[in-house]
Amino acid sequence: MKNTQEHRLKIEMVHDMVCSWCPIGFRNIQAAIKALNIEVEFRFLPFELNLNMPDDGQLISDYFKQQFRWSDNKLQQYQTDLVATAKNAGVCIDFSKRRYYFNTHKAHRLMHWVQGFNKQIEFNEYLIKAYFELGLDISQTEVLLQIIMDIGLDPNSARLALEDPQIEQAMMMKVERYMAFNITSIPTFILDGSYLLQGSSSVSELIHQLGLYLKNKAA
Repeated sequence: MKNTQEHRLKIEMVHDMVCSWCPIGFRNIQAAIKALNIEVEFRFLPFELNLNMPDDGQLISDYFKQQFRWSDNKLQQYQTDLVATAKNAGVCIDFSKRRYYFNTHKAHRLMHWVQGFNKQIEFNEYLIKAYFELGLDISQTEVLLQIIMDIGLDPNSARLALEDPQIEQAMMMKVERYMAFNITSIPTFILDGSYLLQGSSSVSELIHQLGLYLKNKAA
């Protein structure tokens, strides 16, 4: 087997913290990376599904009824299937607690900030638990700062980061990067800044796709 250094790969995940399929895709690609024994630089790019989400959020049931005109039965079946798919990926989604979609702009700002401490993956894991399992309002500053403390970073510095115009500018640059690929759905994974994998594919499919990409890259 080749040394893992020869297989070094940069993966950027275009995601949103309230996207149900993003934690599934995240866990699956992490499992594929582990199975392939490759060294990866993993980063996140901000994709806000609900830019105009009100401060108090929106009931998920209302969102699907208004946006897609889904019936209660259709939504219930979708959520049942989603919970099962998430469970297979090691993600707990508790719809008895996770009842709202929330604005994620602050969470994305802090995701950019924690990159400087190499804490993005850890921050993402805590956000998954906070929102999908516990149903916490991750638009709230105090909720986010508690997570910042949980991952061992300074909440006062994080609070300042939420007001830093340079971070806002850096986020806009990240958005421009993936917009160049005409990405309109998430999760999407950008490999080495040029090749796209879209959707929350299974672990086996991601192993196949990553392996094929690495083979072509080495050719």
